[in-house]
Amino acid sequence: MKHTSDSRSYDLAGLYTLSLRLVIGWTYFSAFWRRLILENKLDPEEAGYIGEKFNHFLPNALGIKSVIEYLVTHPDALQTSMMVFTVIEAVVGLFIILGLMTRLMSIGIFGLALGILLGSGWIGTTCLDEWQIGVLGIAGGFVLFLTGSGPFSVDHYFMKKNKSFINTKWFLWLGSGILPLSKPKIVVLAGSALIFGLTLYTNQYFHGGVWGTLHNKSVKPKVEISNVSLNRSDLKFEVYRTQGADVYGSFLIGIHLLDQEGNILKEFNYQELSEFPKENIRNHYVAQVKPGKHSLIIPLGAKADLTLSLNDISTQKTEIHTVKLVDISGIEWIAEID
Repeated sequence: MKHTSDSRSYDLAGLYTLSLRLVIGWTYFSAFWRRLILENKLDPEEAGYIGEKFNHFLPNALGIKSVIEYLVTHPDALQTSMMVFTVIEAVVGLFIILGLMTRLMSIGIFGLALGILLGSGWIGTTCLDEWQIGVLGIAGGFVLFLTGSGPFSVDHYFMKKNKSFINTKWFLWLGSGILPLSKPKIVVLAGSALIFGLTLYTNQYFHGGVWGTLHNKSVKPKVEISNVSLNRSDLKFEVYRTQGADVYGSFLIGIHLLDQEGNILKEFNYQELSEFPKENIRNHYVAQVKPGKHSLIIPLGAKADLTLSLNDISTQKTEIHTVKLVDISGIEWIAEID
């Protein structure tokens, strides 16, 4: 009798989470749909290549930065990873929608959401977009693991047809039905506490959302300048864009070389930067610094070595003290020459 009562409870729990299952399933399956059916975003030569989007995660990722950096510096491995990742999202999303092997797929949802959270939880211009997707995906995956699927699922169809495997431990753990937990309250409380703790920690880490000063690294572009070196014929330095909107580049309209008093010794204006020689740009990652129509474009996550020719400078090159970059928004970044 108890077994029948428990079965009824799990059927209802799976029924009540139907909308959650469908929405979460489509959230991940739609990634495959967008990248391969509506458009081709797995081709490195096409605009909107997903590998470049992945590169955007790099500057402020949590715990997985080394993995992302390896992939964006190895284009073949990156493309393979993006293809595998897309197939996994398609399978997990579709199986969740169908309610097939629901608990196993919910573990996939949990893992995919955790990857989104750690990689891009800091991104979001108007609100904490990627962070919210990540933490809600983790919580939703945990709930679906506990409930499994009820009516309107393939798992339930198997149980209704009384298939031979429905009472095996592997199906109960990976499919649906009565989850064989001896102390479910402790498991639910512990899992919920861990997920809530992860939510608070990442909210604070990425955005200062629990205490202190609230910040959003996706609002304004930030370009770091390093490895500045000067010789007789040129000036070299590295630029790395670490903040700002992922869908909007930093548009450099000026590079100024200043003396110690701040006087401009040489200026590269927007027209010169729009015609910046490509051979003087050495990109490190798949997101690339490149000349645009009216500026030099630096996408989020892009890192490159720039070489400026000084052959036509009219003063002593040794007087150059500072490099200043000017964004179209009016933001300026400076670095002194060692």
